[in-house]
Amino acid sequence: MNFEPLFKPKTIAVFGVSLSNDRHPANVIYNKILLRYPVKVYPVNPKGGMLQQDRVYTEVSRIPNKIDLAVIAARAEFVPAILEDCIQNQVGGAVIISGGFAETGHRELQDKLVQLARAADFPFIGPNCLGIYAPARFDTFFLPGERLVRPDPGNVAIISQSGGVLVDQMVKFAEQGIGLSLAISIGNKALLREMELLKYLATDENTRVIAFYVEGFSRREGRRFVQAASLFPKPVVVLKSGKTAAGSRAVSSHTASLAGDYRVFSEIMAQYGVVEAVNEFEMASFCEALSCYQKRVAGNVGIISASGGHGALASDICAVRGLTLPQLTENTQASMLKKLSSSIQSIASIQNPVDLTGSAVDDDFVAAAECLSDSPEVDSVLLLLLPYSPGVSADLGARLSYVFRRSGKLLVAYVPHQEKYRMLIEGFELNNVPVSPSIEGAVLMIDAVRRCKTC
Repeated sequence: MNFEPLFKPKTIAVFGVSLSNDRHPANVIYNKILLRYPVKVYPVNPKGGMLQQDRVYTEVSRIPNKIDLAVIAARAEFVPAILEDCIQNQVGGAVIISGGFAETGHRELQDKLVQLARAADFPFIGPNCLGIYAPARFDTFFLPGERLVRPDPGNVAIISQSGGVLVDQMVKFAEQGIGLSLAISIGNKALLREMELLKYLATDENTRVIAFYVEGFSRREGRRFVQAASLFPKPVVVLKSGKTAAGSRAVSSHTASLAGDYRVFSEIMAQYGVVEAVNEFEMASFCEALSCYQKRVAGNVGIISASGGHGALASDICAVRGLTLPQLTENTQASMLKKLSSSIQSIASIQNPVDLTGSAVDDDFVAAAECLSDSPEVDSVLLLLLPYSPGVSADLGARLSYVFRRSGKLLVAYVPHQEKYRMLIEGFELNNVPVSPSIEGAVLMIDAVRRCKTC
């Protein structure tokens, strides 16, 4: 199957637009693509007519240009005929937004779609999904444009069975400055499933990390997926629901998936080095770290802080995650102490964590960072920055990033995400250093690089 028309279309036809209800999902999709994106879009409804001074086509064969992507948001019983018409007219692929298939007990209707598509080697996403969001290119989500939070273009792709989880994750990505290459809601995944999309994204030059929200697999599919992900040339992060009996029931009613034995699936992921996120917060942290670093570490962490309390909290979290805080050698400590400002030499702690105290200035952080970047005891450095400290300037993020860009050592920063600290945060982000709004999130970032087999 050729997936290019699905993810890089130049022409789109939206089926199911209403001439009387501008809030119909098909209308929302059509209007959004028409007004916001560079692709050519056409409305389709068997009744024909005019929509906002544009012609509504009665069928795809009457559209003057060849269509790359069909977005189908019509009633379920009409979808097989629409799909068949698209195939006959050489449309490149489809996103089937419509619900009312296997998730509501109409398995035979869904099977009909699969039979038609496989016979014609025709790719489609769905049904019962939001479809595809490709930053700056197109968006098939039936969510009003003014309500959708859009992360900037980036190198992380998300594939999700749930449209709602996907949209929530996009909000978190935007908040943390994580860029997207693609966001794909696969719903019932009747034809294209995780395995097929994994293979496609392996060769996608815009994607560096791929994240999955998974509700369930068919029999033995979960093990095959994990084995394939372990051989994938890019980091893979998986968030799995259906971990409990209640969750399994919810999964079955949502997308007609089989949740399976979560404990076994989790153990297989750990065995094969696929990074499992236990919640949405972990997924965002893992994706941000792996989008910046893909050189695996052992997890020997050096901590630099302006607050002893922050260092203690980070130490506890590191211990829980299986990360170690090695003691710094006497030579490293002596070198660091010598480079620190005379005003803090007598009050700073140069053990690990390194506590520079609230009296530290930019040069003290740079001095400590240079020592840890050269220290063989640590392979990862966690910076806990308190931007309200009087000696910290907005340039510190960029200066510290430069130190570690030279050494190539893993660097992660914690900075509270407030607009007034934006310049400090951007100093890290513009230099490809991940920044977390929480201490726990920063530790999770290091843990992700430690656990990722492909790093």
